[in-house]
Amino acid sequence: MSTSKPPIIAIDAMGGDIGLDVTLAAVAHIQKRYHDVRMIVVGDEPAIRSHKSFSAIDAARIDIHHTTQVVAMDEAPANVLRHKTDSSMWKAIELVRDGKAQACVSAGNTGALMASSRYILKMLPGISRPAICAVVPSRGGHVHWLDLGANVDAKPEQLVQFAVMGSELVKAVDEKPNPIVGLLNIGEEAIKGNDMVKETSKLLEKTDLNYSGFVEGNDIFLKEKLDIVVCDGFVGNVALKSVEGIAKYVQTTLEQEFRRNIFSKIAALFSLPVLRRTKARIDPRRYNGATPLGLQGIVIKSHGNADVFAFANAINVARLEITNGIIDHIRCQLDRQQNRPAAEEPTA
Repeated sequence: MSTSKPPIIAIDAMGGDIGLDVTLAAVAHIQKRYHDVRMIVVGDEPAIRSHKSFSAIDAARIDIHHTTQVVAMDEAPANVLRHKTDSSMWKAIELVRDGKAQACVSAGNTGALMASSRYILKMLPGISRPAICAVVPSRGGHVHWLDLGANVDAKPEQLVQFAVMGSELVKAVDEKPNPIVGLLNIGEEAIKGNDMVKETSKLLEKTDLNYSGFVEGNDIFLKEKLDIVVCDGFVGNVALKSVEGIAKYVQTTLEQEFRRNIFSKIAALFSLPVLRRTKARIDPRRYNGATPLGLQGIVIKSHGNADVFAFANAINVARLEITNGIIDHIRCQLDRQQNRPAAEEPTA
């Protein structure tokens, strides 16, 4: 279901903590790497054209869609729905809805982006709620993890939908024909967990997904044969933020210890090649770009404080999902799951 058409991506140029300093430089970066990608830069046109980073962009390969408003990082989603319909975020999503772009990328307010995307693009048939899916590094390479904050609670049927969508994402983007799905729980034994995860597990066993059962938090990063981890948004967001905090703490502690005295500094010199390789492997910027799955269009959420490298990676995630036809993959699998019980009923 991959497409041969050149990807067209709408960029919310004004969104995020940094804004144009990052988004425009990332556009230039993507242009150098992928010559077939066309981008629509959405935002204040005079500010875009006069920005220092604009000179690095091949203007013949972009379009600029002028807007007059910006969504603040702390702005209430309801206010955006009512009063920010000419914002760069809103218009970037509308370009996807109207078929002028195949995806949009924003580093803006997560709540506003989710609410606006759901209002403008609507949900795929059979999906009641979107789920934020992100990639995290693991011993086996990486794992797709959802939901990471779109839903503070979810029903078992919705978690099954998340598993279906995550599985199709991995099939399309990672080209794995039978990805392994795990359900996050406090233990791997069938007797452990609350009623929600137990019921979800029973439902997943009835699907044709490659469901491996319960996984624990440490399995996300240490289990080699695991492609998708499913949980509700409350658990996922708390767990992800905890992991990010630990990673930053370890990095800061190592830096402090290596600077402690002359012997530590000498040890750091010998350790530098290993430290650099390790840092590159777990660099969160490499995994920037989360996907709210379940929408009738591709939306990629970048971290608000992403730098140029990280935001460019989010744009690349959009490129991959367009090229591999992720929406069609999910739509077809949902149809298959919904029709499977009826198809298996005996006929008279």
